[in-house]
Amino acid sequence: MRTRTRTRMMKGIRRDFIAGMALLASFVLWTALVQIVDVQPVGQNGTDIGFAMLNTWFHNLTGVHMSLYTITNWLGLVPVAVCLGFGMLGFVQLVRRRNLIGVDSDLLLLGIYYILVAFTYLVFEAVPVNYRPVPIDGVMEASYPSSTTLLVLSVMPTLAYQLERRLGNSPFAKGAAAFAIVFSTFMVVGRLISGVHWATDIVGAVLLAAGLFMTYRYAATCIDCSKAD
Repeated sequence: MRTRTRTRMMKGIRRDFIAGMALLASFVLWTALVQIVDVQPVGQNGTDIGFAMLNTWFHNLTGVHMSLYTITNWLGLVPVAVCLGFGMLGFVQLVRRRNLIGVDSDLLLLGIYYILVAFTYLVFEAVPVNYRPVPIDGVMEASYPSSTTLLVLSVMPTLAYQLERRLGNSPFAKGAAAFAIVFSTFMVVGRLISGVHWATDIVGAVLLAAGLFMTYRYAATCIDCSKAD
């Protein structure tokens, strides 16, 4: 039974590693394409936008819905609360066990993962690939990848994953997984049709977030496997 479990874990490790690397490579490729394919000065103040025909067509199709933008902005606090919740869990373990090493290794890894997501966001804010289709409060803001989409799709899967690890197939864990799927879908679709991002910004965020999460899951499974030895 133990051999069978280890074999299953090793298959999961390989699958997650391959998926994570493939998704991150796809994000790098997509980012390059956004900067060289059909680049036209159709953005704010004549700024260059890649996939210009596709992006302008979709933007004109959906229009701009600032109310939806505001709703998804405020709902962006949900994944922030998830991060704080797991941070609090790690802090409680630290206080009770009086040693950083005593904190669950997957929680420590999760903290590093959240920091990596935040760092990635800051990099693209500092080096904008393109700008939003419309100004926000009169300001041109970086648009690629969609920061809200990146936050939601990086964090909400960890809620479902961590609760499954800790609670198994309990009703609460299943309910959290369902909530994460529904919430994430609403946020991505809402951000896409709100008109405050180019369509390619959303695609980039989906690829990056999925790649980061699969890499995190790969690392967490590696830790599990090392403990099983």
